[in-house]
Amino acid sequence: MRRADARAPWPPFFSAAVLDFDGTLADTWRLWRRVDEIFFATRGLPFDESAALTISTLGFEAGARWCVERYRLRDEVSDIVDEWNRLGAALYETDVRLRPGAEAYLRGLRGCGVRLALATTNAPEVLRAMRHVDVDALFDEVVCGREVTRGKDHPDIYLEAARRLGAGAGACVVFEDILPGVRSAARAGMATVAVRSSDPRQPVRELRAAADAWLDGWEDLAG
Repeated sequence: MRRADARAPWPPFFSAAVLDFDGTLADTWRLWRRVDEIFFATRGLPFDESAALTISTLGFEAGARWCVERYRLRDEVSDIVDEWNRLGAALYETDVRLRPGAEAYLRGLRGCGVRLALATTNAPEVLRAMRHVDVDALFDEVVCGREVTRGKDHPDIYLEAARRLGAGAGACVVFEDILPGVRSAARAGMATVAVRSSDPRQPVRELRAAADAWLDGWEDLAG
């Protein structure tokens, strides 16, 4: 882990933490890649790596609208969103677990009085499908992508999470694995921790430069 400006990802410099789910807390990139592959294949389209990255940043509704426009699809945006949620929920039900050390760190923060929010582009029904992760038991607040206007290339979801936690931006730290999220949270005045994911497309060098701290794995913080 790298620390910048003496800002370590542990209290007391922050009183609230906002965390991403996919890639950050759970190793899910292969799962969502499978959803994307099915989506493209059923429409006779070749898998588009850059499109998959764009969708992951925009979130479900904006991502579906982008796909309709880019590929001139006849699908309704709502039908694409329902399809992605259905496919994702089926895989999340049995295949998703938190990364090693993540739950211990979350519980450690709560034990120090830090309030926690999950900020995810996932729909509530996808989160509820998980058998092995109890989101409600781990987080004080959950903000899903459909509850804000713009994707994670804008700070809306992080600001809404902070608002629900009753914390100002300067009192929050955001944990993210995607570069647009780290940059938008930083623009909002929040401290940022970039977390290494297993996604080989992750721009590690750029994330290290953009974030206040870099985390290779949650085991570094669980002790």
